[in-house]
Amino acid sequence: MTSSNPETSRNVNEKLFNNGDEGTTAKNSTEVQAAWTPEEVQPVAKGEAWEEKVAVESLWTTKASGSVRLRINEACREETTTEPLTVHQMFKTSVKRYGHLNALAYKKNNQWEKITFPEYYHCCRRAGKSFLKLELKRFHGVGILGSNSPEWFFSAIGGIMAGGILTGIYSTNCPEACHYVASDSKANIIMVENQKQLEKILQIRSRLPDLKAIVQYSGSPQQKLPNLYSWEEFLELGVDVSDSELDEMMDSQRANQCCTLIYTSGTTGRPKGVMLSHDNITWTAIHASRAGDVSAGDVQQETLVSYLPLSHIAAQMFDIWTAIQWGEMVYFAQPDALKGSLVNTLTEVNPSNHMGVPRVWEKIMEKVKEEISRCGYVKKKLVTWAMSVSLQHHQRPGEKQFLFALADSLVLEKLRAQLGFSHCHKFFSGAAPIGMETIEFFLGLNICLYEVYGMSESTGPHFVSGPRAYKLPSCGKVIPGCRAKLSNMDSSNVGEVCCWGRNIFMGFLNMEDKTLEALDEEGWLRSGDLGRIDQDGFLYITGRIKELIITAGGENIPPVPIEEAVKKELPLISNAMLIGDKRKFLSLLLTLKVTVNTETTEPTQELSLEAVQFCQHLGSQSTKVSDIIEGQDQEVYLAIQQGIDRVNAQATSNAQIIQKWTILPWDFSIAGGELGPTLKLHRPVVLNMYHKEIENFYK
Repeated sequence: MTSSNPETSRNVNEKLFNNGDEGTTAKNSTEVQAAWTPEEVQPVAKGEAWEEKVAVESLWTTKASGSVRLRINEACREETTTEPLTVHQMFKTSVKRYGHLNALAYKKNNQWEKITFPEYYHCCRRAGKSFLKLELKRFHGVGILGSNSPEWFFSAIGGIMAGGILTGIYSTNCPEACHYVASDSKANIIMVENQKQLEKILQIRSRLPDLKAIVQYSGSPQQKLPNLYSWEEFLELGVDVSDSELDEMMDSQRANQCCTLIYTSGTTGRPKGVMLSHDNITWTAIHASRAGDVSAGDVQQETLVSYLPLSHIAAQMFDIWTAIQWGEMVYFAQPDALKGSLVNTLTEVNPSNHMGVPRVWEKIMEKVKEEISRCGYVKKKLVTWAMSVSLQHHQRPGEKQFLFALADSLVLEKLRAQLGFSHCHKFFSGAAPIGMETIEFFLGLNICLYEVYGMSESTGPHFVSGPRAYKLPSCGKVIPGCRAKLSNMDSSNVGEVCCWGRNIFMGFLNMEDKTLEALDEEGWLRSGDLGRIDQDGFLYITGRIKELIITAGGENIPPVPIEEAVKKELPLISNAMLIGDKRKFLSLLLTLKVTVNTETTEPTQELSLEAVQFCQHLGSQSTKVSDIIEGQDQEVYLAIQQGIDRVNAQATSNAQIIQKWTILPWDFSIAGGELGPTLKLHRPVVLNMYHKEIENFYK
C-alpha cells in the first residue's frame, strides 16, 4: 500500500471546512477539520529528534515490533502539532506538574485510600522492574484479566515501561476467548484479578508457549504452582533490578511504536488486535480532552469514577491516559459496579465528569423512573413538572428562565444529588449510538449528555460534543488536529465517515488483509458508519454499513431509528432488533424489561417495576415474561401491536413497515452473549441464536 500526504492528494471536489473557508462543493465526498484552537499546548520544536521520529514512510504495519509514519499534517494548526511523546514521557511530565495532587483512590476496609502522582509513578516503575525480572520480551503482550483497580493501572503502565504491549482481556471472556488474545499477542505474563480468572488461564496454560508467568493481583492464589505469583511476590521480584536498566528500556522506546492492543469483540469473525502507538495514546489524551473541555489538575482538578471495562478503548482513554495527562483523580468503583453498586460510589465521590455507554445511561434512566413511580401523587406531579420545564429550556434556550431556575433548585438538584451528580458538569456517552428518548430524559434532569463518536481504530474519540460544541442529535465536531470526510455520498449527502489524524491506529496485529480493508489508498480510516456533516461541522450518524438492512426489493433501511422508535412507544420493551436483510418484509425480535440476578447479571423472568406498571395500566395482571408469552396476554399483545402500528404510521415507505414480531423468552445480556462487554448489541449472535424464530416469520 502506498501512503501519501492527504494535503497533496485531496480530491479537488472535496468540501473543506476550516475557519470559515468552505472550499469547493463536493460531488461525492466532504472533508472537515476542527475550527477551534486548543490552548496551552506547546508546538513542536522540529529538530533532529523530530526528524528521527517521523522518518518511517509507511502509515501502517501489522507487526508488533513495527513502526509507522506519524500523521503529522503541516496544514494543521501549530497548537495541535505537538511533540511526539511516549507514554513514559507524558507520565513523567505529569508527575512534575501534578506532584502535589492525589491521582488514585480505592476502598480498603470501607475507607478511601489515596495515592499521589509520585506514588503512582513509583508503583508503575516497581511493576516495570518486576516485568524485566520475569524476562518480558520486547513487544510481547502483558495480558490483564480482571476488574478496574490500582493494580490494573500499575500493570498496564509498568508493562509498557518494561517494553511490553498492554493487552486488556475482558473479564467476561471464556477460557477460549482468553486463549485467542493471549496467543495472538504472544503474552509473556498474564495478570489475573482472582481465583475465578486464574482458573481460566490455568485451563489454557499448556497451549500458550510464550507464557512465562501468571500474577494474581487481588488476594493470594489458593494453590502453589510454578511461576504463579501473588501481587506482593511479583513486586519483590524486581527489587534487585536497577533504575538504570528500566530507564534504558524506556529511553529506547519511540512514539511511533506499538504500546497497546485493543481487541475488538469479534462478532463477525476473529477478534482483531488494534495496534495503538505511544503517539496515538499521548496525542489523543491531550487533544480529545480539550475538545471535551477538561481542566488541568493544577487549575481545577477533575474527578471521575473508573468502572467501565479497561479492555475497551473508551474506558482506557478516559480513566488512564487522559487522567494522567490532565492530572485528574480517579476513584475505583467496586467490581460489582454494573450489577448495581455504581450509584453508591457516585454518591460518595460526586465526580466532576462521568463517562457511560448508552446502556448504562438507559439503566440509570430506568432506575430514576422507578423511583419516581414510587412517589406520592403530589411529589410525582412536581417532578414531572420540573423535568418538563428543564426539557423545554434545553430545547428552546432563553425561554422561561425563571421557571427553569426554580424547577432546578427545588427539584432537579436533589434528583441529581441522589445519583451522585451534584458536582458533575460534564456527562459523556460513547461506544454506541444513544437514543433520543434517553437524551431527552436526562435533559429533563438538566443533564446534557455529550456524545462522543469514534472507535478503537481512532484511539477512541474522533468527534466530540462538549460545552462549546453541542447540537442535538449530533456527535459533535471533529477534535482539534483531526480531519474527517464522507465518501460515496448519496443524494441526501449521507456517506461513509472516514477519519484522519494522529489518533488513527497502526494496523491490525498479524492481519494485513483486514488492515488494508480498513484504510483507503490514501491512508484514511474507513469507519463503516454512515453519516452526514452539516454546514457547521457537526456529525450525525445515520447507520452502520454492515448493519444496513437491504430488503429483497433492494431498499436500504438503517435498523436503529426504527428500533429506537419502537422502544420509545413501548416502555416495557428492553431490546428491539429489526430483521429483514434479503427478506420480503421487515420483522422484529423483542425482549421485555426484567429484573437482573445481582450475582450473575443474568436476566430473570420477573418483569421490572416499569414493565409491571405498564401491564397494570392495561388491566393485565402479568408479572413474569412467561405470563405474557405462554398465556398470550391479550392486553399486552394488543398494546405492543398498537405501538408498532404507530411506528409504522411514520414509515417513509412500505418497505419500512414492520409486518411481524415476536417476544423472546429472555432479555439480552452479556452472560447470554447477545450483548458485548460495553453492552453493545451483537446482531450476528442474535441472528444465530434465534434462527428458528426468524425463519418462522417468513414461512
